[in-house]
Amino acid sequence: MKKKVSTRELVSIAVGAAISFVLMLLEFHLPFAPDFIKLDFSDLPALILAFGFGPLAGVLTELVKNLLHLLISSTAGIGEVSNFILGCAFVAPAGLIYHKNKTRRGALIAMLCGTLCFSLTGIFTNYLIMFPFYTKVFGIPMDAIIAMCQKIIPIIDSQFKVILLSVTPFNLLKGLMVSLLTFLLYKRLSPLLHGRR
Repeated sequence: MKKKVSTRELVSIAVGAAISFVLMLLEFHLPFAPDFIKLDFSDLPALILAFGFGPLAGVLTELVKNLLHLLISSTAGIGEVSNFILGCAFVAPAGLIYHKNKTRRGALIAMLCGTLCFSLTGIFTNYLIMFPFYTKVFGIPMDAIIAMCQKIIPIIDSQFKVILLSVTPFNLLKGLMVSLLTFLLYKRLSPLLHGRR
């Protein structure tokens, strides 16, 4: 990681975080996912900036995005903490790997590793942070969450199966979709990020 952050990087991070914040608001439901799981593409600017300037830029974008979202949070900040942890688990390893191997193959490996780290971290954040918070603080019974998931995958009958069979596949899909968009957009945006025409 670089020790100093340039003015161009700071401006890019600020713009990227603002775009991420807006994308975070544009979440939508997928027909094959339970109602409490929604898709957004707010990690896309962070991943592009992690590729462009290194993992620190991606992490800072995730941080600012979640600080902005904290202003309108309905989760008392717990959702933002979880989102920040997951976002960092995605963009930091991807940015680090890509900066060691700036090739098409390196980008694919970086995004695959980022997606896997994101999905595996999601298992722990949901088990240790999100589900305990929603069941204890918001008083949402775990049985109600299981019932929502059973409508889609009938064999789900426990919190662990909710995470393993419903949340984790969704996180894998999200990571792959954000990665695909990054793969399609990064080379086009790279000259703009670095001030080249």
